[in-house]
Amino acid sequence: MNILLLGSGGREHALAWKIADSTLLAKLWCAPGNAGIARVAECVSLDVADHAAVIAFCKSNKVDLVVVGPEAPLAAGIVDDLAAAGVKAFGPTKAAAQLESSKGFTKELCRDNNIPTAAFARFSDAEAAKAYIVAQGAPIVVKADGLAAGKGVVVAMTLDEALAAIDTMFDGGFGGAGAQVVVEEFMRGEEASFFALCDGDHALALATAQDHKRAFDGDEGPNTGGMGAYSPAPVMTAEMCNRTMDEIIVPTLRAMRAQGAPFKGVLFAGLMITEEGPKLIEYNVRFGDPECQVLMLRMMGDILPALFAACDGQLNHFSLRWFPNPALTVVMAAKGYPGDYAKGTCIDGVDEAAKVEGVEIFQAGTREEGGRILANGGRVLNVCASGKTVAEAQARAYDAVDRIHWPEGFCRRDIGFRAVAREKGG
Repeated sequence: MNILLLGSGGREHALAWKIADSTLLAKLWCAPGNAGIARVAECVSLDVADHAAVIAFCKSNKVDLVVVGPEAPLAAGIVDDLAAAGVKAFGPTKAAAQLESSKGFTKELCRDNNIPTAAFARFSDAEAAKAYIVAQGAPIVVKADGLAAGKGVVVAMTLDEALAAIDTMFDGGFGGAGAQVVVEEFMRGEEASFFALCDGDHALALATAQDHKRAFDGDEGPNTGGMGAYSPAPVMTAEMCNRTMDEIIVPTLRAMRAQGAPFKGVLFAGLMITEEGPKLIEYNVRFGDPECQVLMLRMMGDILPALFAACDGQLNHFSLRWFPNPALTVVMAAKGYPGDYAKGTCIDGVDEAAKVEGVEIFQAGTREEGGRILANGGRVLNVCASGKTVAEAQARAYDAVDRIHWPEGFCRRDIGFRAVAREKGG
């Protein structure tokens, strides 16, 4: 089969790595790709936003399936345009992608279908939003309604922080994503990431993970797109996974189908595990980044049949198996991220680091020039490892990190700390 993968991040490198291992694969392209992806796929300089160009490439190269990695093309309707041209694509339609592209849409869907989530209000006026915040008090959560690359959420511990977040969003701090805002109650509990493959009617639960959103150790600093993750998430017991499917995922699929926008692709539920049980924080309509990296390390067998089953409405006849050993990834980012950072700095020692037992390194914001790997983004490398325990996976990952020479980069040194503490009985 001929496969075209769209995207250029660590998530796409992990997907490319897994797809490249498929016995069904004849040819794998990635647009635009990165220096790491180029080792397992042919990178092509397609503009993913130019849907006509993507369709023309698929036609001329007899592409059997397009796998869409990031959220922006999904929100822009690339799956709709590919389908209209007779090209099969893995991912939701534009209407179904509203589950991620509009937080207000998802909150209202939850309210109307009794899906457990935080109490909320939606605003297009700054003063009304501020009045609501003052009435509710802090802590409180302020979210840009639209896509903001994982950074449009402010967990405000004080009223001043919340009011400042409203000003930032309505003053264009997140571009068009902040034209509307959602203000939510602050939920207490432990966060987890839950993934399900969906075919419009059926859902197949995948492995769980736990992400680390904050930039610095101890969950300090600004929110980012994710500084590391591990799988499975110990807080997601069998009971909690079953409740998530029954109370959150299945009602969402039913509601989307009733709206005439059946959801196909991967549904990523960001959860808060509260004393009452799982509650939805937000949905993403694609694999998480960096959660995808640890999921791909743990997935047994061939991924392509699973992707086709989701596209073809056959998931009720399908199952996937997972390696029991946990996997962990550490994100190495450019200093300054998630704010301003320099590009073009040189990274050495990646191949040496990959020799550590159990380690796989997925590249994100990189490019190759003269045989050297150069940083080309905020989040640049995903240093991943498997082990018999989370502690072993963590030790291997940081052993590999320490073999990489990149003075202009940084990483958190505590990825997986909750799971390691649980293993020690803490």
